[in-house]
Amino acid sequence: MEQNKTMEEEVVSVYTMMTSPVGELLLAGEWRGGAVELTAVSMSGSKSILGEGDWIADAEPFADVIGQLTAYFAGERDEFDLRVGTAGTDFRRRVWRALDEIPYGTTTTYGEIAARIGAPRAAVRAVGSAIGANPLLIVRPCHRVIGSDGSLTGYAGGVERKRRLLELERAA
Repeated sequence: MEQNKTMEEEVVSVYTMMTSPVGELLLAGEWRGGAVELTAVSMSGSKSILGEGDWIADAEPFADVIGQLTAYFAGERDEFDLRVGTAGTDFRRRVWRALDEIPYGTTTTYGEIAARIGAPRAAVRAVGSAIGANPLLIVRPCHRVIGSDGSLTGYAGGVERKRRLLELERAA
């Protein structure tokens, strides 16, 4: 019995690739207790999300993630219901929670995110930095944040992919 308890509590770093309308997605997570906690969604061309350690390629733990992303890309899903990792500084987590609250099909600005978390207007650059550090592209909708002039500014997956995601959501 003690051996089974240890097996359930063991954390295994897993990843898989997924084809999507915006290119290959790399999904990474921590497998524990029979479920995966999604820690990263990355697009080809953006920074690597697989850090140090032993990673195991395994699509099975990501079946629900892949299903929800597939439904999103098909226009059949407008929000995600996934276990996600929460690693990050307190400031980043506050910014990321604000991203999670941006409704599907809408956009907001960096300044509005700063105001939403109670940060001064001067913190817009710090907000932008926290958004740029978002490890969960698409799932945590940083693509919905635009410049105050309506321009499509930086996106880890590239501005063209940001445009495509907003068009998918009919926000562009």
